[in-house]
Amino acid sequence: MAESDERSRAIIDGIEAIDPRYVLHLPSSTLVDIIDHVQARPNTRAFPIPREEEGVGILAGLELAGARALAIIQDNGVGNLLTALTTFPMAYHIPQFYIVSRRGGLGEYNSMIHVICEKVEPVLDAANVRYFTLDGRVPIEDWPATVTKAYEYSRITHRPVMLLCNLMGG
Repeated sequence: MAESDERSRAIIDGIEAIDPRYVLHLPSSTLVDIIDHVQARPNTRAFPIPREEEGVGILAGLELAGARALAIIQDNGVGNLLTALTTFPMAYHIPQFYIVSRRGGLGEYNSMIHVICEKVEPVLDAANVRYFTLDGRVPIEDWPATVTKAYEYSRITHRPVMLLCNLMGG
């Protein structure tokens, strides 16, 4: 099994433990295995969102309605959602959970990606957005539990939490 397949499977296992009823996502070739899985999942409504910041509002509404929900995006879209995230769910203590695939680094073919992706952690720190990281430093057998713990952390703290996942290696 390729490293990206193994990592995607670990994220899927974590999502299964969460058992979401709604999954918002942006189309992504990096996330295709995970998105395909949640779209085929029984009793789960998975649907694409046009932009990250619109997902913030939709996810907040689902949370306020008591639905078990999460969003799946890429880190190059984090800048798009910051104003919406910091002025609504953060300000009003609405838990939200984002699985965020990492881009950039060695082997990245898209030169634009490096501009934002290399700055995601400092940007999130500056905005006071809590995040956790899954990459080669974390044993793959710990990934599924980290997914569920990060989701639970968003509920305990009543705030948005992002799980930054390097699915491509590193």
